[in-house]
Amino acid sequence: MSKVSDALRKRRSKWGERYANSKLAVVILGSLAILLAATLLQVSFGAYPLTLSEAWHTVFDPEVLLSLAAWKAFLLGGGIPEWFTRQQLIVWNIRLPRILVGILVGANLAVSGAIFQVVTRNELASPYVLGISDGAGLVVLVTLTFASSLLPLMPILAAIGGTIAFLIVYLIAWKNGTSPVRLVLAGVVVGTVFGSVQRALFFFIDDLGVVMSAQAWLSGSLLGTDWGQVRIALPFTLLAMALALAVTRQLDVLLLGEETAKSLGMPVEKIRFAVAGIAILSTAAAIAVAGLVGFVGLIVPHIVRNIVGSDSKRLLVGCLFLGPALLVGADVGARLALSPVQLPVGIITGLVGGPYFLYLMRKKETLGSI
Repeated sequence: MSKVSDALRKRRSKWGERYANSKLAVVILGSLAILLAATLLQVSFGAYPLTLSEAWHTVFDPEVLLSLAAWKAFLLGGGIPEWFTRQQLIVWNIRLPRILVGILVGANLAVSGAIFQVVTRNELASPYVLGISDGAGLVVLVTLTFASSLLPLMPILAAIGGTIAFLIVYLIAWKNGTSPVRLVLAGVVVGTVFGSVQRALFFFIDDLGVVMSAQAWLSGSLLGTDWGQVRIALPFTLLAMALALAVTRQLDVLLLGEETAKSLGMPVEKIRFAVAGIAILSTAAAIAVAGLVGFVGLIVPHIVRNIVGSDSKRLLVGCLFLGPALLVGADVGARLALSPVQLPVGIITGLVGGPYFLYLMRKKETLGSI
């Protein structure tokens, strides 16, 4: 009888895994469809309008896609090939970089949010809620204002600021261990203090242009991004994503609880801080090029978890696709909502994320611990 029950259990387990994988495939395909539609819309509109057909053929032009000279110019810097037509130049050198930055930022924020929620076992956790975005943002704002020569090192500097903020939050929340509520409250306190310091810096800036650019950055914006921002964020993003996918087993063990993880021989605190370091690097790469874009790291992991479950590998892969789709889609809305005025994308994510967060609070009776 026990053999029969074991066989049934294994069969159900395999069926459940296939079902979860099929849901993940739906998330991936749906995200790619949204991303493709948003890309074509973003490329089509502007002072030099294109039809959707022209946008499609220019974005997927094999002459550019297969050109080593073009990619060398894009990714390493240098002159654009002389054979570029006006249409290719506008799409590939002006409009597509904004989309690519949006993809990188969306992936970074979504994956880092998922990691923080697992590490803290708190579904309210995100880089924004835990104060890490404000810590990284403060360092970036100081760099923008007083040390612009350090811009190529922005992700590293932002990671240092985010790490300091995370350590402060953890120290405040620690009292013979931590709890989801204490971590969130400590994050709110630290984020508020760092945010106040950010606003205080404006009183020491005399250049109106710097004030305007810093204000747009604090709102979270992709306006004016180019291949320079892609070159800054891309290596750190690839490193953070590779590391995140490499620690999914550790994340699954952390989800079991601290006592269970210790009983399995895991050095919980070391793993927790190492994994948090990956999320901080990912957050820093996003903040360095797009500013403080809120709610993406909170909303996307919730949506993906509700669809594919809590398995860390599926969760991170789903976030890796849905995050870019949501952010690029929001950026299209930010650009077209009040055209010709372009809103910062952070405003759109806030307008969408706030009501969704309230919906979660109303729907779930025990919002907090995972």
